[in-house]
Order: sequence, then structure tokens, then C-alpha cells
Amino acid sequence: IQDMKQGIEQLAEQIRLADAIVIGAGSGLSSAAGYNHYHWTDAMEGFLQDFKACYGFSSPFAGFYYCYSSPEQQWAYYTRYIYSMYQLPTGQPYLGLKEIVSGKDYFVLTTNVDMQCERVFPEDRVCAYQGNMGYFQCSQPCCDHLYENREMIENMNRALQGVTMPPEMVPRCPECGRIMVPWVRDDTFLEGTVWKSAVKRYEDFLASYLIRQPEKKVLLLELGVGEMTPGVIKLPFWSMTEKNPQVFYACLNQKHSSAPEHLKGRSIYIEGDLAETLSELRRQLEKRS
Repeated sequence: IQDMKQGIEQLAEQIRLADAIVIGAGSGLSSAAGYNHYHWTDAMEGFLQDFKACYGFSSPFAGFYYCYSSPEQQWAYYTRYIYSMYQLPTGQPYLGLKEIVSGKDYFVLTTNVDMQCERVFPEDRVCAYQGNMGYFQCSQPCCDHLYENREMIENMNRALQGVTMPPEMVPRCPECGRIMVPWVRDDTFLEGTVWKSAVKRYEDFLASYLIRQPEKKVLLLELGVGEMTPGVIKLPFWSMTEKNPQVFYACLNQKHSSAPEHLKGRSIYIEGDLAETLSELRRQLEKRS
């Protein structure tokens, strides 16, 4: 892990040199924006306090994956959780990140499901690998269809009766009548046309540089990625850096992160508050532009 000031200066230089930037956005990026799904923060507790008091949830995600007694209870929590994501403002780290990569060819691979990336970056430049709370799917799933849910969520939120939902307001699949679920990865997750198209866009972006233009410089910018799903962002980023001499890897995280010895000289590890790091990185880029 490098001295932060020196690391940020070095990273700013790598951004300037890069022909393309691949952002790997993990949960730490949303946490830096105030939306920590694994611990309570003021922003989210304000919307979910009644559920926290009723069930004693240790975190917002604890309620998301809780085994409820009825669909009405489960959907009451889903509704308020997703409603909070629509109501809360876009996090400053996301807005700053957009400025940092402006003028560059870039793509965003994210494991976050809270819609923050989609608010900031164009849809055709984002692969939401674990899904997106802004959509429902059939719990079967019986069909290859996702349903945008903002209007439904607003109606359902108005219908809430404390911490439960009237049975008639529980969303059901228009095709088969089964209860729907948020499009968030679990054992029923729909890897259908939308998901496959996003993954293909990501793979095509990588191929356009690593295979078709191997002389181009590519920066892999990993932000707030934890150890829960290393196979989506972290390990592939390590592999791409190892195999391609024009690839540089940067890992920004609040906590100490693994730093492979074989990537020394072509990697940067910056430990610290992600919001502060991105803010300082943006200032550094503006200073030298």
C-alpha cells in the first residue's frame, strides 16, 4: 500500500496515459457515498428505521435476505428498501468518478445493485453483473422479461401498512401470476437477454483493446471491491494485468487489500476513505489539465 499523496499522483498520471479505463465498482463505492448496505448509516436508516426496530436487522441487506413469515412482510421491506434507493440523491463519489473518466473511453463493471452507476453512466457503458433493484423479474422465472419498477414501487410504498403489505399489492408476474422478486442475484436470478447483452458489451470492450489493439494502454480501476465475490472483478483484473504488459491495475479501498507480488511495478494500491481519495484524484487531474 502506497503513501496516499504519492499514490494519487501516480494514479492521475496513469489515467492521463490510458487509452481506455475499465472501472470495477464494488460495494465500498456506495458505502463511500453514504449508502452502506452491510452496516446502518443515517441515510438508509431514516427510511428503514421501523423495520430495523421491528426485526432487529443488523444491516439493510440483513433485511433483504431475511426469511419472512409471509410475502406481504417480505415485500413491505423490499418496497421500502427500493423506494429509499430512488429517493436518496446520487452519491458524490459517483459524480466525481464520472468527471475523472470524462474524455476517456471507459466501461463500468459493477457488483452493486443500488442503481447508482446507472444514474451516472450511460446504460451501454455499464454491466450490472449482480442485477439492479430498479427491475422486477418473475420468481420462476417463467419468461425472459424484466419489469421497470419505479411507478410500481411508489404505489406500493403508499399502500404499506406499517411493516406489512396488503396482499393485493404484492407484485405478480403478468405472464404466469407467480410473485415477482427484485432483479438481484440469488438462486432464481434471471440471466436473460438484458444480462447477457450487458456482459457481452463488457467482453467486447475488453476485446477491442486487449485483443484487437494490444498496444493501447488500459487502466483497470478497482473501487471498493471486497472479498465476497472476487471472481467478478478482482481476480479477472489481476489476470488481465498479468497477461497484458500494457495493462495497469489500480486498487482503491478503505481497508487493506491483497496486493499480488507478481503485479509489482504495474499496480497501485491506495488505502483510505474512497470519497476523499476520488475527490483528491479529481483535483490532481484538474490541476494538471
